[in-house]
Amino acid sequence: MSEWARENVPLLTALLSVVALALVFGAVGGAIPSGVLPRASDAVLGALPHLNAAISATAIATILLGWRAISRGNVARHRAFMLSSFGLFVAFLLSYLYRLILVGTVEFPGPETVYTYVYLPFLAVHILLAIACVPFVFYALLLAATRPYEDLYHTRHAQVGAVAAVLWLISFTMGIGVYVMLYHAF
Repeated sequence: MSEWARENVPLLTALLSVVALALVFGAVGGAIPSGVLPRASDAVLGALPHLNAAISATAIATILLGWRAISRGNVARHRAFMLSSFGLFVAFLLSYLYRLILVGTVEFPGPETVYTYVYLPFLAVHILLAIACVPFVFYALLLAATRPYEDLYHTRHAQVGAVAAVLWLISFTMGIGVYVMLYHAF
């Protein structure tokens, strides 16, 4: 990667985070019209939440395997698992946003008290952690992409990566919890 990118990881992290979050908030807020996307069949749109739960579960596994690999000193496996985790995150996000733009949000099917005192707080924490992890993930990835492996020891890659991994794990796990409450518990 270029010297400019290497010297401007914080700026690139901020820019990528703003763009990614603007895309998400734009989709959630209805700023992206559904007419700009081709519409999949109802069967495909109905299958996407289940696919996203599977993607999330797979991402949890790849994050844990990546963490295990680096703790054992296996940099190549760590890199492969963490890049896979990021790819799964992107696939999840694109699928989620696609369905959200075309179908909208899903109404909670359970009792009002569960909705108010369990689902909404749970969803709020999930969303906050998902938002919070974005800059940590970008920063850790950009540090790794702009430096040789040996130079990463002189950066905050390990510390930021650990925070990113924990936030990612909790967010993906809570996302599966949201899925279970919306599609299976009630």
